[in-house]
Amino acid sequence: MINKLADSVAQALAGLKDGATVLIGGFGTAGIPGELIDGLIAQGARDLTVVNNNAGNADQGLAALLKAGRVRKIICSFPRQVDSYVFDELYRSGKLELELVPQGNLAERLRAAGAGIGAFFCPTAYGTELAAGKETREINGKHYVLEYPIHGDVALIKAEKGDRWGNLTYRMSARNFGPVMATAAKTTIATVHEVVELGALDPEAIVTPGIYVTHVVKIDRTATQAGGFKKSA
Repeated sequence: MINKLADSVAQALAGLKDGATVLIGGFGTAGIPGELIDGLIAQGARDLTVVNNNAGNADQGLAALLKAGRVRKIICSFPRQVDSYVFDELYRSGKLELELVPQGNLAERLRAAGAGIGAFFCPTAYGTELAAGKETREINGKHYVLEYPIHGDVALIKAEKGDRWGNLTYRMSARNFGPVMATAAKTTIATVHEVVELGALDPEAIVTPGIYVTHVVKIDRTATQAGGFKKSA
């Protein structure tokens, strides 16, 4: 019997190793798998390469993982926000490596990994410092840059509903990078707010099929305030 439901975040993260490449869903604070990030901090893996659209906000979530000194390199599109002081300090002191990737390229490099594409040519970043050292080619009179897929050892994503087979649906903008990251990783761990019976999810509404998901962990809903941060008790 296929049952991908894990009893706890700790159980789902137990096999994550030092040096892993971890794909973490989220767009700013929307769809950030906070419970899984907290679990990763507790789990203790180090020397990680983290892929996310951003580089953390304030001291929560991804920023807390950076502050704990667990991340060697971050691959992202928008590392600096008003409250990205943890990233700023680590990067300026040389303690954190940054690979800056245009947002569309980031999504496509992840999608390419899941689709089994070896590389692709993209016009974005041609003629800029982001294209330095990369192969370029002129195709039909337009210049392109060769980009390679981003494969993950583990993807940590936040969904809305799931079943024991690992089928997932998302809530509005919290979906963001979750679906492509799920396909690009060897192991995908998803949190859900609701576990439903098999057949309860409309097959036409399932965004991430269970074949891409390794573990599903049910978490409680948490009220948030402006900016997506948890309300204090």
